Amino acid sequence: MTFAELNLNPALVQALAAAGYNEPTPVQAQSIPVALTGFDLMVSAPTGTGKTAAFVLPSLQRLALAPVKNGRGPRVLVLTPTRELAMQVTAAVDKYCKFMRHMRTGTVLGGMPYPKQRRMLEQSLDVLVATPGRLIDFIDQGKVDFSRLELLILDEADRMLDMGFIEPVKRIAAKTPATRQTLLFSATLDGNIARLGRELLRDPKLIEVAGKQEKHENIEQRLHVVDDGSHKHRLLDHLLREECRDQAIVFTATKHGADRLADKLFHGGHEAAALHGNMNQSQRNRTLARLRSGAVRVLVATDVAARGIDVASITHVINYDLPKVAEDYVHRIGRTGRAGASGTAISFASSEDVRQLKQIERYIGQSIERMSVPGFEAKSPLRTEGGGAKRPGGRPGSGARRGAPQGRANAGGRPAFRGGSGRRNGTAPR
Repeated sequence: MTFAELNLNPALVQALAAAGYNEPTPVQAQSIPVALTGFDLMVSAPTGTGKTAAFVLPSLQRLALAPVKNGRGPRVLVLTPTRELAMQVTAAVDKYCKFMRHMRTGTVLGGMPYPKQRRMLEQSLDVLVATPGRLIDFIDQGKVDFSRLELLILDEADRMLDMGFIEPVKRIAAKTPATRQTLLFSATLDGNIARLGRELLRDPKLIEVAGKQEKHENIEQRLHVVDDGSHKHRLLDHLLREECRDQAIVFTATKHGADRLADKLFHGGHEAAALHGNMNQSQRNRTLARLRSGAVRVLVATDVAARGIDVASITHVINYDLPKVAEDYVHRIGRTGRAGASGTAISFASSEDVRQLKQIERYIGQSIERMSVPGFEAKSPLRTEGGGAKRPGGRPGSGARRGAPQGRANAGGRPAFRGGSGRRNGTAPR
C-alpha cells in the first residue's frame, strides 16, 4: 500500500514523497482511513512505529477543508506529555503541510515566555500543540478560545497518566465542543487509559498494532552487574570509549544525578551533556540541537527524554540507573534501533536493584542476558542469583555487541563539548 492509496490530499502525498516516505507503517495504514471517516479512535502501538504521522496526516487532511466555524482559536489541538514531544509533533506538522496554503501552527509549552504564546493564542490557528500544564494556565486566564475546535488528539496518553496530567487533560477536554472528534494514542489501552477513553471519547474504534519493536528484536539487550558507584562509572567510561562509536543516551534516576554524571563524563574527555526537567526550554533546545548535529555524543538524561527523541544515530542506550517504573524501560531502550536499524541497550544493576530488575523482566516477558567485560567483572553476584554475571567466552567481543569492532578511545580525540541537534532519517514518518 502507498500513501496515495489512503486517499490523502495530493499536497500531503507530495510532502511525504519529498521527505522520502512512500509506504505507510501498519499503524498509519490502519489508523488514517478510520480517522478520515470522523470516528473517535483509540490506538495502541509500540514506540517507534510512526504514530505521529498517523494522527498528523488525517488532521491536515481535515484542515484542507473549510472550517466549520470562523473565528480565532485552533481547529486541531494536540496534547503531549513533554515539551520535547510537543516540539517533535510541531516539526512533523510543519514537514507534512509544506505544500498546503495558509497553514498556521502554534505551540504552547512550559519553559518559554508567556507574552509570545499569549499573542499567538489571540490569532486564528489551524493546529495548536500543547503540554497540559501551560495550556491550563492560559485557560485559567481566559486566553484560549476553543469554540471552533474540530479535533482533539491525546498523544502518549499513557505517559500523561504516569506524569499526573489526566485531571488537567479532562479539564481541557471539558472546555472543547462536544461535537469534536477525539483521537487517543497510547502504548497500551489497559486500565486507566481504557477508563479515560470511555470518559472522553464517543463510541471509539479500537486499533491495536503489534510489531517487532514491541519485543525490540532489533535491539540487543544485556545486563552488567556492578558492585558500587565507582565500579559503575568505570564500566560506563569503558563502554563509551571502547564500544559506542556513534551516540548514546545514558539514563539516570534523578536530575541532579544527570548533571553530576554529565560533568564527570565531560571532564573525563567525553562529549557529554545533560537533559532534564530543571532546564529551561531554551537550554533543552540547545542541548537537543547539539545532539542532533553530533556535537554531543553522550546525552545524560532523566526519563523526560524517554519519549519524543528520534535521532537515528543513537546506537546505544545505557540504563546507568534502572527505571523505577518497568514500562519506562521499554520507552528508554526504544530511543535506539529506530527505523529498523539495530541498537544496543545496556543496563547496570547491583543487589539493591533486584526488585526493579525483576519487575522489568516480568513486564517485557524475558530475562535480560547477564554479561561481563574482562577487567570489569563484579566481585559479587546479584543477591538473589547464585551464578553472578556471565563470564566471557560464550559470546564474541567479551560483552561488546556482536560483530562490532573494538572502538576508538575518545581521550585525546575530538574536542569535548557540553551542550546537544540532528538530522532525522529513516524509512517511515514519525
